[in-house]
Amino acid sequence: MNTSPPTCARRLSFTLSGILAGYRACVPVALGVAVYGVLFGLLARQKGLSWVEAQSMSLFVFAGASQLIALDLWSANLDVFSLIVTTFIVNLRHVLMGASLSPQLLRLTAGQAFGSLFFMTDESWALALTRWAEDRRKAAASDGAFLIGAGLAVYSFWNASTALGHLLVRGLDDPARYGLDFAFTAVFTALLVGLKPRRKDILPLIAATAAALLTMHLCPGKWYILAGAMAGGLAAAFTPAPEGK
Repeated sequence: MNTSPPTCARRLSFTLSGILAGYRACVPVALGVAVYGVLFGLLARQKGLSWVEAQSMSLFVFAGASQLIALDLWSANLDVFSLIVTTFIVNLRHVLMGASLSPQLLRLTAGQAFGSLFFMTDESWALALTRWAEDRRKAAASDGAFLIGAGLAVYSFWNASTALGHLLVRGLDDPARYGLDFAFTAVFTALLVGLKPRRKDILPLIAATAAALLTMHLCPGKWYILAGAMAGGLAAAFTPAPEGK
């Protein structure tokens, strides 16, 4: 009689080689992240934040979109409540991201899982999701450390570029003139391509885009991010799998 635990209950390996594999895989994407990291450092200086303050935000908050939104709201009469609510809404997408990785995260120890989640970004999430899906299709063993390795790549490049933008970049009063404002969009477009959307993903993509655009038009603030994520997730949940899949 086979008394071994079911496959879904077995612990994932969590190795140094997995961390290095995740880091290497994420370096090309992290280079793109560094472009808007420079933008963050530059804008933080223009808003009057010291290098220590800007660097502390990148080290301890480590949330690119939220950090840029915080700068957008930053003023002498900062409404702290609005800042908290806005960044909370923006980061609600991480609930869905974490749920999509739960089959792997639940097979790690608490320390491994929560440590990985601190370093999880949109970029490292997309790469880990793709890698683990490929492992599943190939019936290959996954390494749970891939996620934290990819996250560490983004973390190191983000913090280095924050310092670069704040301390060294001068004379860029209008970053949009050099296309730096488009870097964020470019990175996410590249991530979408890397996820290799399939035919069954078309309807969720359309639903997410439509919901985000409609909400952005009708509702102030950043609710369109949550609306797009929820609409896309619901559409995916109710989209029947293609025959033969």
